[in-house]
Amino acid sequence: MRKRVLVWKKVQQMLAWGFLCMLMTACSVVRGYMTDGKDGPGIYSFKKHVHDTITTGEQSFHFPVAKQQATWIDTLHFYNQPPYCKDITFVEAMDMKSETQGVLVIQNDSIVYERYWGDFSSDRLATVFSVSKSVTSLLCGIAVDDGYIKSIDDAVTDYLPELLKKDPMWQKLTIRHLLDMRSGLDFDDTYYLNLKGLKRLHAMARLNYGHNLIKQIRGLKFRCEPGKEHRYESMTAAILGVVIERATGKRYADYLSEKVWKPLQMESPAFVNIDSKKHDVAHAFGGITLTMKDLAKIGRLYLHQGVWNGQRIVSEEWIRQSGAYSTDNDCYHFNWYNLKSTGSGKPPYPGYYALGINAQVLYVNPYKNLIMVRMGMTNRKYVFIPELFEQLSNFGLF
Repeated sequence: MRKRVLVWKKVQQMLAWGFLCMLMTACSVVRGYMTDGKDGPGIYSFKKHVHDTITTGEQSFHFPVAKQQATWIDTLHFYNQPPYCKDITFVEAMDMKSETQGVLVIQNDSIVYERYWGDFSSDRLATVFSVSKSVTSLLCGIAVDDGYIKSIDDAVTDYLPELLKKDPMWQKLTIRHLLDMRSGLDFDDTYYLNLKGLKRLHAMARLNYGHNLIKQIRGLKFRCEPGKEHRYESMTAAILGVVIERATGKRYADYLSEKVWKPLQMESPAFVNIDSKKHDVAHAFGGITLTMKDLAKIGRLYLHQGVWNGQRIVSEEWIRQSGAYSTDNDCYHFNWYNLKSTGSGKPPYPGYYALGINAQVLYVNPYKNLIMVRMGMTNRKYVFIPELFEQLSNFGLF
């Protein structure tokens, strides 16, 4: 009888926990639905989110338009990868099921190709989602150069000491782990509503729509020891953003403005979402809103090994580690990706890229001095945009 009672109590506890998870998830999902609608966040959702302004300076840099345009791109044919295996043109690849808004190609500091759909333009503000992680990586490198962060092998608790009381594992988590997404944290980037994943969906919804990011970070658990394995998760970049703010003593938007937007002579002020006006913690993981041309300037900085018109912005070593070709860590390093070679060994002219949901892409190819940017409403995966850009860069016509 006693055993039955204990079993029943256990069942009651599990039911209560399940109900609590469902309730918490429902609140987060409802908040997200009210903010972004049934389809989730879009490139113009920033208008409904609380955000900080990333100010620019008085001077603006403008990419000149090349006299000779790469009009051949429109009719260039690609052999797409399985399961589609269809010979398609570049424009078809951009059009079909992808809702591309704009494509910008820059070589040797000049615009050689640009195409827009609908009323989109190169100077229209749009959210780039996880491309923000790559911008946060850049800001981290600058903070290291400035001496605010002593080393990327520093423990996160050196900058967030309150985590020392939560779990001894926090002392093993380093900034390098955050940059390479080897945190070991029990967190998933999940957007699927099902009973099994309710707790994880709640955590993701809370990250995007919660009002107190620091509180959420303090409540995190570990699934394994930091450094043991790579797993993509937005929480690592969120923590990295907090580390940068704590180390510099400056708001994310202010430091980004001072160290990137003004020196790179951005044409437009930008925005970064924050958790709330009260706590003012930046969504360093996916909340930056900017224009295509200004995003291309981040690419130009990386092409020039961290130098902008003669001024050193970030160390050359930081750029090297961000863009160096390697298939280790699932091709993810310092919040940048490189493509896996479909053949044997390293491809002859590999590029690297930043990627956000719905295929917001900043692609950089130092061998061809190329920058490519794509922004879109959705991406139905008819083609993988970074792979398409890599194919385009290797056609031998640049």
